[in-house]
Amino acid sequence: MGDIRGLDMDTSTISKTFQGIREHFSGQRESTELSIAHVLRTSHPGFDVTCTAKSDYDLLGYAKAGYATASEIFGEAFDATRTYVSPSTRAGNDAPKLRDSIRCGSWRYTWEENEFLLYEVYYHAPFQAPKQICFVLSPRSDGVTGRMSPATDALLLAAGAWCAKLHNEIYVFDNGAWKKSKKLWNSVQGSSWDDVILNQDMKANLIKDVQGFFDNEKLYTNLAVPWKRGLILHGVPGNGKTISIKALINTLYTRPDPVSSLYIKSFTCCAGEKFAIGEIFKRARKMAPCLLILEDLDSLVRDKTRSYFLNEVDGLESNDGILMIGSTNHLDALDPAIAKRPSRFDRKYHFKLPNEAERSAYCQFWRKKLIDSDMVEFPEELCDIVAKLTEGFSFAYLKELFVISLLSVARGHTGEEDLVIVEEEKNDEKLELDSAGKAEDVKAEGNTAEKSEGTAAPEKKLTVPEVAIPESLKDNTLLQILRSQTKMLLEEMDNTGDSKGKAGKAAEKDGGDAQSNFFMQRAQEQNLFGVDGDDE
Repeated sequence: MGDIRGLDMDTSTISKTFQGIREHFSGQRESTELSIAHVLRTSHPGFDVTCTAKSDYDLLGYAKAGYATASEIFGEAFDATRTYVSPSTRAGNDAPKLRDSIRCGSWRYTWEENEFLLYEVYYHAPFQAPKQICFVLSPRSDGVTGRMSPATDALLLAAGAWCAKLHNEIYVFDNGAWKKSKKLWNSVQGSSWDDVILNQDMKANLIKDVQGFFDNEKLYTNLAVPWKRGLILHGVPGNGKTISIKALINTLYTRPDPVSSLYIKSFTCCAGEKFAIGEIFKRARKMAPCLLILEDLDSLVRDKTRSYFLNEVDGLESNDGILMIGSTNHLDALDPAIAKRPSRFDRKYHFKLPNEAERSAYCQFWRKKLIDSDMVEFPEELCDIVAKLTEGFSFAYLKELFVISLLSVARGHTGEEDLVIVEEEKNDEKLELDSAGKAEDVKAEGNTAEKSEGTAAPEKKLTVPEVAIPESLKDNTLLQILRSQTKMLLEEMDNTGDSKGKAGKAAEKDGGDAQSNFFMQRAQEQNLFGVDGDDE
């Protein structure tokens, strides 16, 4: 019978074990698990040895959460690299840390008065993703026969059940593997539909669609309808797709029966994209009911994997309880088998450029945030004026407009230094914007005769709309700065007006104006909310 307490006085057994593991990694190998298990059984003859995958049983994480205790066995019998971890931000108050990346280590482990030895080994195998395996050693009890230790099995069942759940985390799939991300979960905390300015009918329908799906499992069953659904959020960048997904994640997590979220960064992995797609749906089926987020769907699903992806979506295996949300800036780039086939993605929500009422509501949102500030005067009637000045702006550019304007106010600017009053141009062609943000050519009377055949039309310029300013607001500093910054943003849009390519063409089909074209080209390929999904 083995005795863990005896190892406190004599670590020679641990050293001999480490020597055997080192010899294995110093030569040719076929089965790492078998070789290390043989070393452990030889060096610990009084113990049952159980090999597990850390991805299924994070025993150290289970102990860190307070359900067990783990004490690392120090000495020379370990293999680790110590790295410097800088503060999260250069100006942050958190202190730098030193962190060990352990490739081979051992711990004394206690759970419910049962004592174990735990070995963890991390290694790279040719043409495979890195592997992290752990070996649980339990003292062999007298009279107990069998291949596995009952005490170890009880520990693995408890730890496995804990690891299968998310604990203030979101599952992120990247590089062919799942990771639990607290950073991504933290980034959605506080996200509320109250902060999402959208067409009220569309917002209500989207909320009802998602919440209703998870509320009505029995209804789907009674109607003999598969309990699965897919939604596509599409439109030019900066008009609320990402913030709507954040609000969905947060509100689903706060339900009486919390719904987990799974976020897909990429299908890329060394085993191939088909393997990645299979792993994604395998996990989603285990986590159901769940929200499966496929951001930038048009770039995720490529021609060579489309059929395999659709087979998984159609559910040769049951997809009950899975609600898929795919987002895209380029609806026309999606294959019709995805975009136009019901029962795969059933509904499409178009996030258009905000109209005047929505822009005014967004201004009210900022006004409420600043209602108690004594740094800026923000009267309510200013909201409708700004809404008229920013015709054709996306929500992202409205946010940029307010951020840079408020910073200018804080720095003592008045707006008069660079404000240009746009006067009516009677003899030049100019560009006006209709209420939907669509560009229209407007020609002044008598101007057409001046253009000779074959002469190139002058470049169209985006201009700040002429808006009547009430006498009470003419000296308002914030309004003057907002007008100035609006002009500068329009000039920035003009500078990209001759850009070509897929993004521009997609924008023309999706909204048709120069602003849309600009917003599309400014969109960057990045993961959800700019969070990498990796936790320390």
